[in-house]
Amino acid sequence: MQVQFYFTKAMFLKKGSKISLDKFIYKALYDKNKGYYMKGNPIGSKGDFITSPNISIMFSEMIAIWIISFWENLGCPKKFNIVELGAGNGEMMYQIMNAVKKFTNFDKSSNFIIFEKSQYLKKLQKNKIKFQNIKWVNKLEKISKFPTIFLANEFFDALPIKQFICKQNIWYEKYIISKGKSFKFVDQKIKKSTIEKLLKQKILKNQKFVEFSPLGNEILGSISKTIKKNNGGILIIDYGYKSKKMFNTLQSIKSHKKNNPLENIYKADITHLINFSFLEKKIENLKINSVYLTTQREFLIKMGILERAEIISKDMPFLKKSDIYFRIRRLIDKKQMGTLFKVLFATKKKNNFNLGF
Repeated sequence: MQVQFYFTKAMFLKKGSKISLDKFIYKALYDKNKGYYMKGNPIGSKGDFITSPNISIMFSEMIAIWIISFWENLGCPKKFNIVELGAGNGEMMYQIMNAVKKFTNFDKSSNFIIFEKSQYLKKLQKNKIKFQNIKWVNKLEKISKFPTIFLANEFFDALPIKQFICKQNIWYEKYIISKGKSFKFVDQKIKKSTIEKLLKQKILKNQKFVEFSPLGNEILGSISKTIKKNNGGILIIDYGYKSKKMFNTLQSIKSHKKNNPLENIYKADITHLINFSFLEKKIENLKINSVYLTTQREFLIKMGILERAEIISKDMPFLKKSDIYFRIRRLIDKKQMGTLFKVLFATKKKNNFNLGF
């Protein structure tokens, strides 16, 4: 699952050289020495963006309740893996592990695992999470062969993407060319059959634009094998859209504001919206037969986040109570994260589990 690059250490890209979009993003985000995710904490008011677990503890509590319910649905296996893909500053895993301590049988059965590439973020996570029954892996193959639930909160949107566009029946791939100190997008001809080979499926007839992550597909393939062999599932929470027709969603964020993806290299996040129609189809093609999809709003409400808020805020002063509901509103309001963020769950059909959906 490694991508090779050929650069001098002195510069990002030699003048006049070209690089495909996915390799450009990979180097900008994951370069061992300079990459955006490899040298700093991007999350929080002092960072470039904020994630749901950092808005409200109750987000992670709802995930914890959901995981315990799924474990019970599987028959309460004596060994059970909970794997978070890319744990950011460690907030969600910390709150989940804290919440499940009261459920003794579940806690004893669970192996908590974080799949993390960034050594910097791994250090942050280890400083925050002091529980004993947790370990970190850099390869999914290292996970013990027990029933496993994979958690991906804003993970897939951070993976490098390729983009292809069809103009006058000719397909092109998006590349970046170095102009010295600046970069420019350019299109390079590519065969339609080559794109379909990368996609591992046919391009829809009316599709004139294709955007997807080869690395994301590879990771999904590895996860699906684990689920089919050992049972379990994957819960994906990310921002995206459901239209079958793809469009350009490439974006960059710096200091909570939009940034030109070709500027502030190593200093800004580069991301994209998840096409959940494509994701659903991809997972179904991997022979995971039960795929459920809803909005973050519907998922959290069905999981009881409003009732939980009412219980914990009952005797609180007005200002503290207001803060709790202000944070929940950010998570579930239709004009904020509520409908932009989607929740997808995939598992084996025999499990017959759709809590929250």
